Formats: sequence, structure tokens, C-alpha cells
Amino acid sequence: FGLTWERWCHVLELAECLGFPSLFRSDHYFYKSHHDSLDAFLSFALAGKETNRIRFGPLVTPVTFREPVNVGRMAAQLDVLSGGRFVLGLGAGWLEEEHRAYGIPFPPIEERMDRLEEAILLMQSLWGTGPSTYHGRYYQIENIDCLPKPTSGNVPILIGGHGERRTLPLVARYADEWNCVDLTPEQYSSKRAVLNRLCESAGRD
Repeated sequence: FGLTWERWCHVLELAECLGFPSLFRSDHYFYKSHHDSLDAFLSFALAGKETNRIRFGPLVTPVTFREPVNVGRMAAQLDVLSGGRFVLGLGAGWLEEEHRAYGIPFPPIEERMDRLEEAILLMQSLWGTGPSTYHGRYYQIENIDCLPKPTSGNVPILIGGHGERRTLPLVARYADEWNCVDLTPEQYSSKRAVLNRLCESAGRD
């Protein structure tokens, strides 16, 4: 928060100069009070152009903020712009005050989790070869060929959260990376053990 274009350019340059492997930023309109807050996806376009090495992306973008077809298109284009360095961090959304202030619907957590899974499936379909059709409960697309496609045929997906009933099963099935915060080492070890079992059940490493 308090992020200006000048400061963002400085952060990008410094991250590369100091050898950081990646740089992630939050995707919020405000938190507690209003400050300068650059739109995350606009800032990622600058990151893709102004850096050469670091991976970057949102940690994480709420599925409630933007239609997944638009997020999927932007992610593919950022992937191409950066030469495959963009990581798409996704979450169900949690800050109700922010949604209410901006007039963004904030459905119950069960629906937000369902929307998160549908959004992932829709975007993976969008990035595939040829035209894509997806008919979900909340999201639909019909016979669209989203171009350009990601450089490797897919954009890496990071899922944030540590709920064992919905979030970690989604991580096990769909994510390339997992992010969790505010856990003690013991809690993290326990969550990781749960995730390992879920990955094994899903046939993923």
C-alpha cells in the first residue's frame, strides 16, 4: 500500500539487482484505509517489460474481482510478454469490507470456493490448443480461441490458503505452487502433511 509507479519501478529494479528469484504483490483495492494502490495487473505489465529474470505475480488475486475469462486472457498475455515468468496466484477472496465499498458481490465462502475451482478450469481450457468451450454453474464461454496462448501452453497457478476441506484439495488438484501465511512451524508441518496426502491421492507429485 502506498505504491506509486515510481516506487514500483524502484522495487522491480532492486529485486533484480539483489538477486531475488521472484516478486509477488497483493491484489487489493484497499485495506483498512485508502492509499495509493496500483492495479495489480497493470503493474504486472510493467514488470514483464522492465525485468528480465524474476518471476512475478499476484499473491493472490481474488476470484471475485474479475471475470475469469479476462484474468485468463491477461495471464496468457503477461506470460508471453515476460517470456514465461508470470505466476497466476489465485484465491477465493476474503476482505468483505473491500468488496462492499467497491460494489463487488461477496457471496458466501462455499460459493466463492466453487467459483475459484470453476475459474481455474475455465482458464486452463482457455489456454489449451484451439477453441475453448466451458459450461459451469457460474461461468460460461463458448467456442473462443484465446490468442496468444501461453508460451509453454500453460500459466503456472499458485493457490493461497490452508483450509483442509476445500483449499488444500484444490491445491493438490490444480496448483503448481502453494502459499500459506500466519502459521507456526508446527502448524505448517501439519498442513504440509495433509497436502502431501492429498497430492498422493490426486496422483500428483
